Amino acid sequence: MTTDFRQLRVCQAAMELAEVVYDLVGQFPAEERYGLGFQLRKAAVSVPSCTAEGNARGSTRDYLRFLSMAKGSLAEIQTQALLAARLKLADSARVDIVLMRAAAASRLLNALRKSLQDKLSKTPSSPTPNPQPRP
Repeated sequence: MTTDFRQLRVCQAAMELAEVVYDLVGQFPAEERYGLGFQLRKAAVSVPSCTAEGNARGSTRDYLRFLSMAKGSLAEIQTQALLAARLKLADSARVDIVLMRAAAASRLLNALRKSLQDKLSKTPSSPTPNPQPRP
């Protein structure tokens, strides 16, 4: 089940997103780096971390559960980046970069989730033997 995590496109996108979030938070005033800045960084680290942990799990169901958590963290990043723009904590160009990277990571994450859900739906839920055709 485990794939080399570094080869997953969703991993690459999540790592790039974390980098631009850290860049964005670096622009925040000092008094906000431990408030909204901390929350943004935590969510940004959560996306690749949950994706990696899910990938390392031994079951598709666990993988999907961790990808769901990563998706929630992406929503946090988008909300918090928009809030940072509204509060004028960062310039809109940097916020736009974060939002574009979050959208790209979200598309890849959704595609991976769909693929795993399809795989899960094709797997029988109970271990029943396949009937053998009679000669």
